[in-house]
Amino acid sequence: MRIPRIPRLLLAVIIIAGCYLLLKIPSGRYLIPSSVIMLYMFFIIVGVLLVMTINDKSTREMTAPIISLLVKPEKKLSRSIVFVIVPLLFGYLTYTKVKPSFDAPVELRAVHPAPPSSVKIYNKSYNLLTLENPLRKDTGNVAQYVKEGGEIYFKNCFYCHGDKLDGKGHYARGFNPLPLNFQDIGTIAQLQESYVFWRLPPAGLAYLLRLPHGFQQCLYGSIFLQRKRSGR
Repeated sequence: MRIPRIPRLLLAVIIIAGCYLLLKIPSGRYLIPSSVIMLYMFFIIVGVLLVMTINDKSTREMTAPIISLLVKPEKKLSRSIVFVIVPLLFGYLTYTKVKPSFDAPVELRAVHPAPPSSVKIYNKSYNLLTLENPLRKDTGNVAQYVKEGGEIYFKNCFYCHGDKLDGKGHYARGFNPLPLNFQDIGTIAQLQESYVFWRLPPAGLAYLLRLPHGFQQCLYGSIFLQRKRSGR
């Protein structure tokens, strides 16, 4: 009895699907991360396509079912079904990838990670335990520094942390965990300013010591929250 030959396109699909299932099956206690699986699958798909189209004859055999589906008039119904199902499938896969998840993270979030006692920047050491905001000493221009800090905040931070510093910005729902609520007494209110400087983006303390933006932002945040608590 002669065993029917499997078409090349179907064989390629079977090999790719089998490799994907093998990668998804847990190996003992360990799971392969999805990003690594996607990387492996890229090379597997490329390798299978190269083998299946190694010469002109195999390439024609590989593409014959696709060309037949797209060209032959008698396959109009099948063609229409494929043209409906394929976009819907890719649309669903895209939706599942970009849909935000509100499940609790596997590990507890460290809201206030322990900072180093000092940092060395451009061959100069800074003690985070004694570092102070130099703008506070310039009492005559504090209002101007607060205004400039507010401008920096609204250019870079309020999209996530909100215009009221409550962690309810326009983009907040797209993050997991959610952005911090600075109105909470467990955040800015209880932290040393040197710690807040260290935690600010985009490059931590190195950025802040080169530019006054971080100091201005801290002044804006502190005074905004003080006025809010006092009802002003």
